[in-house]
Amino acid sequence: MLANQLVDYVKERGAGRKAADVRIGLGYTAVRVEDAGCGLAYTLHEGEYESCCVVAEAGRVAGRSASELVGWLQNPDVTAAAVGLAALNALVPAPPEAVDADIADVLPVRAGDAVGMVGYFGPLVGPMRERAGSLRIFERKTNPALDILPDTEAGAYLPDCDVVILTASALLNRTMDRLLELCGNAREIAVLGPSTPLVPEVFRPRGVTLLSGLEVVDPARILQIVSEGGGTRQFGRAVRKLSLRLRE
Repeated sequence: MLANQLVDYVKERGAGRKAADVRIGLGYTAVRVEDAGCGLAYTLHEGEYESCCVVAEAGRVAGRSASELVGWLQNPDVTAAAVGLAALNALVPAPPEAVDADIADVLPVRAGDAVGMVGYFGPLVGPMRERAGSLRIFERKTNPALDILPDTEAGAYLPDCDVVILTASALLNRTMDRLLELCGNAREIAVLGPSTPLVPEVFRPRGVTLLSGLEVVDPARILQIVSEGGGTRQFGRAVRKLSLRLRE
């Protein structure tokens, strides 16, 4: 699994380092690692909670080794996995070849391209509809008014897409591997969102051509926003958008 490869690649970087702060917000999860950085991951909400206790280890998570928390990405519980992915992202420095740019400016989409989008990225919808021949959006929660199809239909369309945009949150619910398998015919495969690990060594062999994520430049601000239920609209200058081409 891709998640296992990411854990194996990054885990050693957490050796001897502790998670100084862990915040599980309604929109995002953030982890700050000592002598490293601050990472983000989307907080997925799947199903109903059995009690008011969402994380059994609450009160004992911050202070643990960063390597241990990175391993939580392999946990089938999506909340624990979000902590793991945020810790992993905290340990991944921005690659020097990454550019400070929005994905809409660097993703090559041609007239006539069939574009598939797994996960709704509102700011991208307009540009994709203008530039591509067609756009199909797939989400767990459908919305006919926004032309959002159920994610169960992605398997019928993605194999015929020229360009595919995948939410990095698919790492949390263990659907990323299957989605990448469906994209074998695509010319461009982009993994997008604040949850995206900027690790080309793991994604390039899977056919991914572009990674687009965030670098946290003001950890204190991000930790506050996450704790208060905020998200990308509030992040502002506390983050930097980074895009990384994996193939020319």
